[in-house]
This record gives sequence, structure tokens and C-alpha cells, in this order.
Amino acid sequence: MDELDRRIMNEMQHGIPICEHPFFAMAKNLGVTEDTLIGRLRRLREEGFMTRFGPLFNAERLGGGLTLAALSVPPERYDEVAGIVNSFVEVAHNYAREHELNMWFVLATETPERVGEVIAEIESLTGCRVYDFPKQEEFYVGLHFSL
Repeated sequence: MDELDRRIMNEMQHGIPICEHPFFAMAKNLGVTEDTLIGRLRRLREEGFMTRFGPLFNAERLGGGLTLAALSVPPERYDEVAGIVNSFVEVAHNYAREHELNMWFVLATETPERVGEVIAEIESLTGCRVYDFPKQEEFYVGLHFSL
């Protein structure tokens, strides 16, 4: 990543403008062309600096379900199980932890009932128990990582 890549990633953590031409507006703010910005975003995605690029919805307010889930995955199966978990469109993100429960992910589903269905499917496909930690209270932290 060069300095422009870092500026782009830092800017994106604060949101993308909601307007008719969001990439144009963001590019203007960064002092680059829209084509340059889109090209950089494409490269950052292809090179793995960004794993997902898309809106963040409040699934519950839209009538869906949301939960934090965890697995205890044998180290030798970690990549295999991560691939299975990540194949579900309902998985918002998935990350490793140094703990007995070493894989954590968020499920955002179209219906509250779909949370349990996805959990059951993941358990069936991986042979690992999924621990479900539904949200009890929401806090907005506003976490940003300066790159």
C-alpha cells in the first residue's frame, strides 16, 4: 500500500457519500479522479487489503436477524472450515482469535429464523458446534483504524 491507498482506506472507514455519484464525490475529496479511485479500490480488493466492499445494514431494523457466533476449530482444519463458513452470504465477517473458540463471525440474515438455519447448516457441513451469542444491547463505538 502506498500513501494514496492508505488515505483511501482511512476515508472509507468514515463512510462513502450517499449521493448519485459517490465515487466521484469521494475521489474529489481525496484529490484524485473517479477512475483512479475505482482502480485503486479494485486493486486493493484483488490484493486482499479489503475482503468485502458493500453497505452495512441494520438487519434487525429491516426485519432480519443478527448474531455473533463462534466455533472451536482444530488448527489443521481452520482454512477448510473458514472456507465453508465464508461461503454463506449471511456471514458478514469472520476472524480468528487465540482462544478455545478460535473462529468468530457475524450472521446477518433476511429473517430472524434464518439465523438458526444457517447455524445448523454450518454445523452440519463442518462437524463443529456453533456457539450463538445474540446481541442483548447495542453500542456504537465508532472504531476506526488509522493506516
